Amino acid sequence: MTAGIRVTVTFPTPPDCPVAELSADAGTVISDVSTSVARAGSTDARSEFLVDAEAVPDDYEHDPVFAYADRHLYRVTHDADCPCARLGEYETPVHRYFVTDGALELVFHAADFERLQTIVGELRERYPDVDIQRLVRTSTEGSARDPVFVDRGKLTDRQLEVLRTAYEMGYFERPRGANATEVADELDVTPSTVTEHLLAAQSKLFRDVLEREP
Repeated sequence: MTAGIRVTVTFPTPPDCPVAELSADAGTVISDVSTSVARAGSTDARSEFLVDAEAVPDDYEHDPVFAYADRHLYRVTHDADCPCARLGEYETPVHRYFVTDGALELVFHAADFERLQTIVGELRERYPDVDIQRLVRTSTEGSARDPVFVDRGKLTDRQLEVLRTAYEMGYFERPRGANATEVADELDVTPSTVTEHLLAAQSKLFRDVLEREP
């Protein structure tokens, strides 16, 4: 069985994205985007999304298509250069949207690394600030492996130094090869500083492993 890849990418300043613009204006999170489509060669796209009714500014230019108890459904036509719509050019639907304060995060699936390289290469050319946050490859048939991409670059230099030193000294072994005081002595810092850096580093890495939002 060919293993596919789940990809998480972020666009800090996505162009022509009405969902991101509303998120920035309203200071709210939007995660329920039902559709975002554009035909190949088209100059416009149509997106549909849910947002908390109270978060929408009074002067918002669009009227809701449907009003739920506490959320409104909007359908807007916009420039097809939006990343959500452009993924459709690669016959790749968006699996998940997450927009907060104008920054857009998308999750999509690629059949293989060759396809992924093509998509990411073209995304980088079109949107220079795109950031690859996470890659998760499905386990192959008969294998229990579940590899996850962990971005070590999220750690500060100090956090990485403390984490590496603690690991090499056996801090994470059972029984422990070293305690926080011994790691602190090695780094010439206080035990509380070691604990603080280890907790911060582990929290960042666990978010990648467990695929949780910051």
